[in-house]
Amino acid sequence: MPLIINSTPNSPDYEIWVVDNASADNTWEFLDDNFPEVKKLRLKVNKGFTNGYVESLAQINAKYYVLISSDIEVEGNWLLPPIEMMEKNPEFAAIQPKIKSYNKKELFEYAGASGGFIDYLGYPFCRGRLINHLEEDKGQYEEPIETFWASGACLFINAELYHKAGGLDNDFYAHMEEIDLCWRLKNMGYKIGVCPKSVVYHMGGFIITYGSPLKVFRNHRNNLIMLLKNMSFSEIIWKIPLRIALDALTFYKMVFDGEIKPATGIIKAHWEFFIYLPKWFAKRQKTRKLFAKLPNKYGIMQKSIVAAVMLKGKTKFNELNFKTKSIG
Repeated sequence: MPLIINSTPNSPDYEIWVVDNASADNTWEFLDDNFPEVKKLRLKVNKGFTNGYVESLAQINAKYYVLISSDIEVEGNWLLPPIEMMEKNPEFAAIQPKIKSYNKKELFEYAGASGGFIDYLGYPFCRGRLINHLEEDKGQYEEPIETFWASGACLFINAELYHKAGGLDNDFYAHMEEIDLCWRLKNMGYKIGVCPKSVVYHMGGFIITYGSPLKVFRNHRNNLIMLLKNMSFSEIIWKIPLRIALDALTFYKMVFDGEIKPATGIIKAHWEFFIYLPKWFAKRQKTRKLFAKLPNKYGIMQKSIVAAVMLKGKTKFNELNFKTKSIG
């Protein structure tokens, strides 16, 4: 696989930045010795995944940002197709590549696959990944389409709109921060998409281990915050209580399955959501000021993804009969 530096045009229009988020190894010296042409930015204190971008992007001027995690491997032609798509379709604020598993390269990867969606209760799923069911990539999702969210593992985003929307929410720390950002952009009237012609491989579980109490906590807490910030009031008054009830069922199932320690993450998530509720409402008020008269709600499936998978046994995106919109 090519290095990012070898697949980037040799032009002043393109810059590669490495953000050293207070690393404790020799990252800085390694870059100096091996890649002196790469621009570097060092943060003195590691305040989380989101903060690395929040602090660094405020100091970088560009037309487009490509946020790419350190656990990503790229294919040769990964960079230009999404940028060309955004140039051709300026109504798209953000686009992701097709994301496949680093360890099992025939499979789609959990964090994005071939485009992200949510159901009417705010549960995320992907074209190529329903809950924990990962599909094998057989070329079935090669069409570039409009989606609801694009993965933060490798996110192409209009820099001006990124800042206009308020950027990544630093209180999320990690997990669902990109869905929250994309939802704000959709509420502003813009579109999100996927460009499968561009392919990258994601290691996954690199920031916080899959199945850990911390991951369970951040997924459940951040999802509730995201719903409160971005849904209409007529939705949150019944959907958030329903989500909390469904979280409770998840908690009991995890305990029954012997996953007692990870299950405590749900209790902590609900506790932090309620104890800081005034803070989350303040974020909601700020977010509501960005709303367009006609928010773009495409990409929300008006059915339950949990019911589709758990009760009806659906494991593939095409089985949902979800009508997609191609990008010209």
